[in-house]
Amino acid sequence: MGNLIQISDNQNESPMAVVTVVTVNEVESGLSPVSQDINDKTAEYMMQAKAKNTLEAYRKDWQDFYVFCTLSDLEPLPASPDTVMAYLVAQAEDHKVSTLERRIASISQAHQAAGYATPTSDMQVRVLMQGIRRSKGAAQTGKAPAVTSDIKAMVTSLPDNLLGIRDRALLLVGFAGGFRRSELVALDVEDLEFKREGLVVTIRKSKTDQEGNGRKVGIPYGSNCNTCPVRSLQLWLEESAITEGPVFRSVNRHGNVQNGRLSDKAVALVVKRCAESAGLDSSKYSGHSLRAGMATSAAMNGASERQIMKQTGHRSEAMVRRYIREGNLFNDNVSGNLGL
Repeated sequence: MGNLIQISDNQNESPMAVVTVVTVNEVESGLSPVSQDINDKTAEYMMQAKAKNTLEAYRKDWQDFYVFCTLSDLEPLPASPDTVMAYLVAQAEDHKVSTLERRIASISQAHQAAGYATPTSDMQVRVLMQGIRRSKGAAQTGKAPAVTSDIKAMVTSLPDNLLGIRDRALLLVGFAGGFRRSELVALDVEDLEFKREGLVVTIRKSKTDQEGNGRKVGIPYGSNCNTCPVRSLQLWLEESAITEGPVFRSVNRHGNVQNGRLSDKAVALVVKRCAESAGLDSSKYSGHSLRAGMATSAAMNGASERQIMKQTGHRSEAMVRRYIREGNLFNDNVSGNLGL
């Protein structure tokens, strides 16, 4: 069996190249059914090496680079460092530094997949990116974290119908657990264990656990029944009559629960809708606001870096420290001692 990773250049459908996992031997017609099955399984497993969203991001970034090269009469694969530099200069004015860095990673992945040396590691490319960072600034302006006061305002504004009960459970569980959107919507009833102390949630797979080793997250009972994530989730399961399968599902306009699970994009829509209902600026919030808000609120209340990482499953200390810095902006702030 030959090299399993190639770049598929399909110019008949569109002027783009898509990074895909294919078997070189599939072009041969003499494969036995067993060999073909092995090839198919191998390709399938290799596709699982990267998260679906990551592969989609690579595909879109590579498409953008390929179109640029085509219009500029440059070779995209293998690309020279000068070609990459020309692309970065052309993109720098209209794109954030974080976007450019992701596209460099995508170009690198495409070259590695095809067995070529990556032009993005060239010193000139790295120096150019350093200059772009200094010129544009690399600070990211993300969406606002939904801190405890925001969550309480959102929950209070919800109606008592089935949709409101679901949204209350989704907001409170997502916030208290510090879950990613993908983790939240992937929950099944079988992942929940209600105990005397609260709720134990088993996360089967996540962004930082692609192998599916899993981890358990504890969510204690809240002191207020109206904002208790455990009781809110119990109420949702009782009212919706969900006993197995996806926990968070859509509710149609007739108030009927649907079978399919919510998408991660739906979480963002729920957060924005609830923020608007609470009189907050919905444009400042996203699905990530629940996770960021939990970490920021915990830091504001004195939680340690270790405690926050244990709950959220963060592997990056740098990101957690950013939440802690933002959460502690007004704690022991010397400006409060100026007598103003």
